[in-house]
Amino acid sequence: MKRILIVDDEKEIRGLLAETFAMEGYATDQAADGESALLLIEKQPDLILLDINLPDMDGYQICQAVRGRTNAPILFLSARTEEADRIMGWKVGGDDYIMKPFGMEELLARIEAHFRRQERTGRTLVTEENLTVDFSGRRFLVDGRDVGLTKTEYAIAELLYTNKGVVLDRERIYKNVRGYEGEADASIITEHIRRIRKKLGNAREKEYIETVWGVGYRWIG
Repeated sequence: MKRILIVDDEKEIRGLLAETFAMEGYATDQAADGESALLLIEKQPDLILLDINLPDMDGYQICQAVRGRTNAPILFLSARTEEADRIMGWKVGGDDYIMKPFGMEELLARIEAHFRRQERTGRTLVTEENLTVDFSGRRFLVDGRDVGLTKTEYAIAELLYTNKGVVLDRERIYKNVRGYEGEADASIITEHIRRIRKKLGNAREKEYIETVWGVGYRWIG
């Protein structure tokens, strides 16, 4: 059974999340402050939901303190909406940033996507119908044929594939591919997506990537 650590100073939120996760088959631990969180992280949870505003230290400090001790995905939960806050979350080692208030279905989808990504990247080859992802060779193959993605195109396609069903905005895609050097240019990501679609489409007439207008992209294949 997967175990999720919930770190939030609001008791009602912790209770709601714990109840929902229990119905989905997850075990949970709860912490209302940073000190308690650091102790519970020693139990090696499979995923950590981490609020930023805590009474004794902020979530960024906690993430930095434990990133070298756990490979569990760390998902920030925060009411902070500024781009700088999201970027800081990724810089200190976070894997996702979910703004409050959030929909429970979206949160569950993101959690499941992170668990799937861990499982898939632990294997070298994954085949679904006619599509094969070769993680070690960094290739996408359709009907056994390499579609010829560039290094950047592969990085984008892998990110979308391992987060199947989750909408990823251009900012996160850019960060994953380019890091934090320079400013994210939406037109660059749009062009890479166009090329990926063309290469996958040329190999097989099927739509793998969906555009969610005004938000970003998600893998649907």
